[in-house]
Amino acid sequence: MKAVRFDNYGGLDVLRIAEVERPEPGAHQVLVQVKAAGINPGEAKIRNGDLHAMWPATFPSGEGSDLAGIVAAIGEGVEGFQVGDEVFGFTNKRGSHAEFVLVEDDELLAKPADVPWTVAGSLFVAGTTAVAAVRAVDLEQGDVVVVSGAAGGVGSIVVQLAVAAGATVIGLASPGNHAWLKELGVIPVAYGEGVADRIKAEGTPVAFLDNFGGGYVDLALDLGIAKERINTIIDFAAAAKHGVKAEGNEAAATTGTLAELITLIQKGLLQITVAATYPLTEVREAFRELERGHTHGKIVLEP
Repeated sequence: MKAVRFDNYGGLDVLRIAEVERPEPGAHQVLVQVKAAGINPGEAKIRNGDLHAMWPATFPSGEGSDLAGIVAAIGEGVEGFQVGDEVFGFTNKRGSHAEFVLVEDDELLAKPADVPWTVAGSLFVAGTTAVAAVRAVDLEQGDVVVVSGAAGGVGSIVVQLAVAAGATVIGLASPGNHAWLKELGVIPVAYGEGVADRIKAEGTPVAFLDNFGGGYVDLALDLGIAKERINTIIDFAAAAKHGVKAEGNEAAATTGTLAELITLIQKGLLQITVAATYPLTEVREAFRELERGHTHGKIVLEP
């Protein structure tokens, strides 16, 4: 089978498509033929070595957590799944950017027929990260919250969950995304010089959800927001320096969270926007688009 691999830390050029042996499922494992697998900024940071201290790579390394596909084989002791079932979920073994992936049976759910492959296959990292971030700042009805990277893969989910919690949401995004954010009930504000004044003109924020980095933790503190109501999913150095929260994917990485999110999608209460899809062989191009930093929604591989 084909799978994405890299043999050392580096830029896009280290990514390659390898021919590897198709794995066989062991006890409580399911082999999934991947139909869709989202890509995420954290995977790029792992690949280039930025997160070596936290999540080191073992070479040759695969990549990818998000997945949706069809059950191709099941191991001993697997209950609730049969060959041919449509499923979605995640793997913690960096392997979903491939034609087939082994998944523990407690990391999978049945994929509803009315949810597209690309949506189900890009939900795990962004969705669970968004849930954890919103929970971290204890949003209540009437709170004013600022969200950076509001139109990105995580941010676009964060703003919808924050609106659903009854908060007034100020979303920082490029002007091209403002109309879409308004449709979601978000107050769009352009980032860049003078952003603090533009935020203050829309309300007095009591919480800040940073999905972008690059100084937004400092901005939140300058706005007078309490440390316990600031969360960043990306600027770990600022979190350590200032004592703000850094809750992300690991804090909500369960199939229970995925089930909650998929229910919201089915009820029409949550939109997952897919910005672009790429075949597995164009993984470099997919990450090149992601790393430009202005993606409206998720980018998905379709092996």
